Amino acid sequence: MFAVADRAADEAGAILLERFGKAKVDYKGQFDLVTDADRAAEQRIVEILRDAFPGHGIVGEESGEQPGESRVRWLVDPIDGTTNYAHGLPLFAVSIAAEVDGELAVGIVYNPVYQEKYTAIRGHGAFLNGRRLAVSDTAELEKSMLMTGFPYPVRSSEESNIDHFINFSNRCRAVRRLGSAALDLAYVARGALDGYWDLYLHPWDLAAGWLLVEEAGGKVTDLRGRPLTYGVRQILATNGKIHDEMLRVLALGKTGLDTP
Repeated sequence: MFAVADRAADEAGAILLERFGKAKVDYKGQFDLVTDADRAAEQRIVEILRDAFPGHGIVGEESGEQPGESRVRWLVDPIDGTTNYAHGLPLFAVSIAAEVDGELAVGIVYNPVYQEKYTAIRGHGAFLNGRRLAVSDTAELEKSMLMTGFPYPVRSSEESNIDHFINFSNRCRAVRRLGSAALDLAYVARGALDGYWDLYLHPWDLAAGWLLVEEAGGKVTDLRGRPLTYGVRQILATNGKIHDEMLRVLALGKTGLDTP
């Protein structure tokens, strides 16, 4: 499965590069963008997966769920960070993951602009362009660099994530906002970030990055510290050493704590 996913990521990345800076933009909602590159890249990924594994299920951001007859389901985001892509900001990624009987087995996060390909196979570690990854050793929140997101639903919701942002900003070295959940998780896996929390995500946003973090030695839960499962739309991913401390800070706020 990994070889097929790797090829799909490469071909999707080539499509994104070819159209970068000239993609046509549409709106799926008031703020939620989609480009012709999203659609073309996902179509190519699905074609490759279908040709290789006709019985597998596929869930894609643009094409929705295509059930299969197999124990395997693919989770595909052709551009994680579409807004960045549409504005010419080179911080986006192709994200492809496969789960077997509900457990993540393969994950790829690929930024074609920088030619950075993060890969993971369950039980075999996480890698960046073939180099093994490990999460950071930072053990204190006050010395940690964190990442978060402000997804579109917060604009029409009382839950804005601002409470958590303020609480962490007052307790850690810095908080950043990148705009791509897949890359955020990849950066935790490589040790560039110590922790990441987010909410209102979809399975295709976080699946590949989730596996990367775990295979790099990190920890992934929901915002209350419960095991993450398919369909849960919030995430806390850390190096493991600051996980409990981040959970204590999250408990001081309210945003997303009761969100499925």
